[in-house]
Amino acid sequence: MEPIDDTTKKAVEETCRFIVRFGMTPPAILAIESMRPLSFVGSQLMHVLSPSIAAFLTPTKWNALARLLEKREGLDYFLERLESMDVEYTDSKSKDAATS
Repeated sequence: MEPIDDTTKKAVEETCRFIVRFGMTPPAILAIESMRPLSFVGSQLMHVLSPSIAAFLTPTKWNALARLLEKREGLDYFLERLESMDVEYTDSKSKDAATS
């Protein structure tokens, strides 16, 4: 896999943080895994929707995320980051609860 640029990494981080913060990790993983065979088609749909998504991510980051998801390795990278961020978030919440 080719190296992932900083813009794409930031887009992945922001997207994963949003998903984790709202407790949507399991449904997001299920949706992503079930759409794996159509990941390229989904990434192309992201390019079509890019003008209307400015409230979520900047167009530059949105397009970088779409380019990443065009490749199967990119999908794996996204899922790995999502799962690791979810574990970090869950661990920090349990530590906070234990100290309360």
